[in-house]
Amino acid sequence: MSQKQLKEAFISNLNGTSLLEISAGLSLPPLCLLCRGLLLILHYLHYGKPVSSRKHSLLLDFLVLVSPLLFSCTVLSPIIFFIPVILATFCAGIFLKIYSHRKREARAPFGQIVKEFQEACLDPKCIPAITVFRVYVNVLTSISILAVDFPQYPRRYAKAETYGTGAMDLGVGAFIFGNALVCPEVRHKSHMAQPRFSSLARQVFSVWPLVFLGVGRLLSLKSIEYHEHTSEYGVHWNFFFTLALVRIAASLLLAIFPKHKAWLVALAVAVLYQLLLSTTSLKTFILHGSDGRGSRLGFLDANREGLLSLFGYLAIYLASVQVGLWLLQRRSSLRSWLEALRGLALAVLGLWVLLQLCQACTEPVSRRLANLSFCTWVLAQCLLLLGFFVLTDLALVFTKLLVKGCSVPCCWELVQPPDSRKKHGMETVPVGRHDKLSQLCLISAINKNQLLFFLLANVMTGAVNILIDTIHSKAAFTLCILHLYMFFNCLIMYILHARNIVLKFW
Repeated sequence: MSQKQLKEAFISNLNGTSLLEISAGLSLPPLCLLCRGLLLILHYLHYGKPVSSRKHSLLLDFLVLVSPLLFSCTVLSPIIFFIPVILATFCAGIFLKIYSHRKREARAPFGQIVKEFQEACLDPKCIPAITVFRVYVNVLTSISILAVDFPQYPRRYAKAETYGTGAMDLGVGAFIFGNALVCPEVRHKSHMAQPRFSSLARQVFSVWPLVFLGVGRLLSLKSIEYHEHTSEYGVHWNFFFTLALVRIAASLLLAIFPKHKAWLVALAVAVLYQLLLSTTSLKTFILHGSDGRGSRLGFLDANREGLLSLFGYLAIYLASVQVGLWLLQRRSSLRSWLEALRGLALAVLGLWVLLQLCQACTEPVSRRLANLSFCTWVLAQCLLLLGFFVLTDLALVFTKLLVKGCSVPCCWELVQPPDSRKKHGMETVPVGRHDKLSQLCLISAINKNQLLFFLLANVMTGAVNILIDTIHSKAAFTLCILHLYMFFNCLIMYILHARNIVLKFW
């Protein structure tokens, strides 16, 4: 077999892993974020100032926010269920150290801190959990697209061939979910009168970079005969095309139907598509081609997985628009966010029950088909991860109350209560110190140039695969390559952020 055939076989005919293992893995990013926040608070407690060195800040962020994820999806994957316990124990130890240090200095009683926490007001203009969710989906995807070509990355985490739940299967849906959370239909204020199809026009214009990248990827892969998993999207299709068409189709539907009913449109699309899969020969066509033997004749036949899975991804996008609209409802009190967290928990529970019903009554999860089970699973996991990030933010808010004046980047800021602002004729003013250096962090850096980060990861993945025999790499060499690859990507984003450069020209 040629090197290309070996690499294609290495990522083909896989069956995924368990839902429980993926859920355990999803707890790692929030725990890494919590650990980073607690370490910054502890540093402020000891030195009376935030981390002042940009080099130290980048190193801390990379080692705490990214490196544990690299280890957990490679050499530490056999003990994946123990890693969250280890991280949670470490976080608890840091918190106890912060609390004991504060207690020695005879600060406010703990009961008073709890009361302050319950009555705290948060900045309603910013929801850090959304930003962190989108960044981490990008980071995890960037890790996986290269790591999957190394033997240390478990085959069960790679994309399943037909049915199954691999970690990379979730990544595709989570990317759609994250994009919908900040789409124009979500960010547009309802009280501002705009033409009905204005969002559609903006989306058509804004997706041209995705189409350009899709064409560029297609031409480059064909020209160098790069290894491809054809049953993933087809012969000519790729995820950039999927993302572009889903955004346009969703904007068209949301221009016709009220956006606050997006979940109903999503449900209708997903159910109708599942009915077609179950009652017609559509599923056979997607899995086996027009001749039943895996033919790839004609554009539709050659790209059947990519084209027909658009319906499932469209349903995920529309449902995610509804989630975004709900999250962006103005909530300033901590109590309202605790209620929102309870709502997220109930939604996750409901979706898990629905997933079991879907799998029992229709068919198992299939990313290749983007069936109803897949849509339900993606939404359940994404809401679970989003809920974890909200919970992490609230935990850091509580810890910040123990250490007055400290600040954690990409975390909620406390603001003065509305009554006190009215009394003094003031606007919303964050409580605590704000230093530009202290706000410079890796999450903000990646968030500013997300598309560039993803594009750079794709280019570097291709370069590594061309230059290195990844399949036969040893563990130490694999970890070295993955860390260098991610650190270089992060460093570029960090430098651009430090210089306030955003490479967006559309």
